[in-house]
Amino acid sequence: MRAFKGALMAFAVTTTLAAQSPEIPLAETRLTVHTLLREDVFSGFLDNNMERVARAEKNLDLLLLQRPGERANLLAWRGAIEVLRAVRGQETGKPEEFAPHFEKARKDFAEASKLSSGNDGVAPIIGGTYAVFGDRLPQEHRAAAWAQAYDSYSLLWKQQGAQIEQMPVHFKGEVLAGMAQSAQRTGRAEESAQFVDKMLTILAETPFERGARQWKADPASAATTSLTCKNCHAAGRLTAKIAALPK
Repeated sequence: MRAFKGALMAFAVTTTLAAQSPEIPLAETRLTVHTLLREDVFSGFLDNNMERVARAEKNLDLLLLQRPGERANLLAWRGAIEVLRAVRGQETGKPEEFAPHFEKARKDFAEASKLSSGNDGVAPIIGGTYAVFGDRLPQEHRAAAWAQAYDSYSLLWKQQGAQIEQMPVHFKGEVLAGMAQSAQRTGRAEESAQFVDKMLTILAETPFERGARQWKADPASAATTSLTCKNCHAAGRLTAKIAALPK
């Protein structure tokens, strides 16, 4: 937080989110593991709400027992939380916490990537985690993290590129922005520029357009700015999903 006022506002927001967050119906198999975990994990990613992250970790351990077929997805989520904890330790004056959490994250991501089933979320979770935290890692870990992000987004592009224009704004925005940013961070300037151009066409009049225009007008700014996470992860999605389930 840049100022005391900002810190107070953030605390108020996260406290409200914690109070309003619904009970997680882990036994409801009509909800995916992503739906059950996403909001609590992103409360940590975006609002630094570690109380919600702790709940996600507890629920994740239970889901590993209850849904063994989703092991790959669950390990990816666990790895994402470990990256968060590693970076948080580094940034809060506890660098000794970085290495053990980051090593756990890499092991979870590696195992998740090897599993051939229950893995529909592995690529977006790994890619998205490093899109958020790649630039915040210690310098010696950034290149490998961005390389893994690029591989993850490239897989998503291969799977979804042909239908990208028909996808919801959030999904097409994160894939295109992730490709543009991970390509830039891994030295693929021409490929990055191509995806920025796609963003300007496909994501016109969306929250992603402004960042793409900045990169187009000032390519040097790409090294220190982000294109991802521009319209995602609003609170209340789990509540809406629960309410929409047939009775």
